[in-house]
Amino acid sequence: MKLVRKWSHNYYKSFSFVGLIFAILFFAASVTPSLLPRTMLFQGLLSGFALAIGYGVGEAVMRIWEFLEIPSPAQRIQKALKTLVGVSAVAVFGYYLWQMAFWQNSIRTLMQMPEIESAYPTTTAAIAIAFAAFLVGISRILKVASRSISGKLGRYLPRRIAFGISLTVVAFTVYFIGNGVIGKALLNAADNFFLAADELVDDDVEKPSDPLACGSDTSLVKWDAIGRRGKNFIVNGPSAKNISDFWNAESKQPVRVYVSMRSTESSRDQAKLALAELKRAGGFDRSLLVVATPTGTGWLDPGAVDTIEYMHRGDTAIVSMQYSYLPSWISILVDPDKSIRSARYLFEEIYGYWKTLPPDKRPKLYLHGLSLGSLGSEMSAAWYNVLEDPYHGALWSGPPFASRNWATFTQNRNPGTPAWLPRFRDGSLIRFTSQQNTLQQGERWGPIRNVYIQYASDPMTFFSPDLLFHKPEWLIGQRGPDVSPYLTWFPLVTFLKIAFDLPMALTVPEGYGHNFAPTHYIDAWVSVTGLENWQESDTKRLAEMIKPAIP
Repeated sequence: MKLVRKWSHNYYKSFSFVGLIFAILFFAASVTPSLLPRTMLFQGLLSGFALAIGYGVGEAVMRIWEFLEIPSPAQRIQKALKTLVGVSAVAVFGYYLWQMAFWQNSIRTLMQMPEIESAYPTTTAAIAIAFAAFLVGISRILKVASRSISGKLGRYLPRRIAFGISLTVVAFTVYFIGNGVIGKALLNAADNFFLAADELVDDDVEKPSDPLACGSDTSLVKWDAIGRRGKNFIVNGPSAKNISDFWNAESKQPVRVYVSMRSTESSRDQAKLALAELKRAGGFDRSLLVVATPTGTGWLDPGAVDTIEYMHRGDTAIVSMQYSYLPSWISILVDPDKSIRSARYLFEEIYGYWKTLPPDKRPKLYLHGLSLGSLGSEMSAAWYNVLEDPYHGALWSGPPFASRNWATFTQNRNPGTPAWLPRFRDGSLIRFTSQQNTLQQGERWGPIRNVYIQYASDPMTFFSPDLLFHKPEWLIGQRGPDVSPYLTWFPLVTFLKIAFDLPMALTVPEGYGHNFAPTHYIDAWVSVTGLENWQESDTKRLAEMIKPAIP
């Protein structure tokens, strides 16, 4: 026991006091509200990261202090300061743990979620400390390795040069192992997992018997080559009878075309196949044609696609193609340009044929994209290619933070409008909307109507590397109706919190986070397509019919 106590004492003494203080402060900041409510496990892992980073920052401060040779206070004053700061840090730690449930409920209430009685602060703290200890342990191993290399090189080289070389060697080794080995292995595992999920077929999804349907026996797209997302899209949309019942009048069977990654060997071939299938199915004979770019997994939100088919009585065609198996929040970190390339190939094929048709005999052409699909869709139609013969409009929901066009419109918004709901110029080209329909605020619509649906609580939209050291504009002034009034920006920590929100973006109710409500799609489509004689009662009836969004 004496040996254990001695080891424990020495291990405790090995920690930097300043590092521990910074770790506690970072932990406290990590349990304050983020954009979305968090589970105990996610909060524990997030706080563990914050603890480890805070400790590292504290140690760095001390190293800089020592390097600058700033005199330290007298020993007596140091002891008094340590006691005062230590007691204060412990008090802060306890207070912030005690406030966790209150802060989580400040988000849940806004999102109409049941309040929690406890955020399990003790368990959360235990998870955080264990995870932080693991991370600090790894950093100490790397530090020992660096010192060992530096010591051996120091026999032949000046001390500072030896230290620099050793640090570089360790850094490159960590990067190679982390990114080239571990990162690649995790990415391959995720890709294989979601590929296997895409190959699964729901029990109620059967091969279509209609010869005009995509994937049928006469289709150019083989049913067996279509993934789960594509099959659900093709089969589970509204039928002509469903639409006729809604309107109490005869309606058409909507045209849906979907080409999966397994259908061809390249994205260009996918696009060519999609065009050929769309022509075969009679898509260009409809009054309205939508080129839709799906999410990273290849999913198309029923709230977006089913609604427009009902609204236009089935006289529609929607064409889409898959570019990934991974969720958008992973794809955007790995290869965000993949969605752009895929969307551009598809648009070029569809648009290239569409513009050869007589203007009075071709369908109105629209674009749509959700999440990473929004990024691909908005970049697919370069203005210099469509200026002479433009498409009619676009509906983009949940634009991701990497979206350049979206960022340009937001940064150049009209003065006085918030970053989470900007107004751009006179609203004739671009409009933004959220939970409350704000699409009637523009003076007039131009020939092209483009609408962004975004929620202030969506981390996919409002995450940014700038969060590391800059307070975001969406936290300045009036904040979104679904953002906690207690959300405060902290350097480093807020970046970490919003990053941890990304995989949780779909776990909240419809109308919040990255989970879009059919009602908001309906309002947007009415505005984008210029639908006349549409009533609020129609919106309510239709929203009740659309299945909940389950990506």
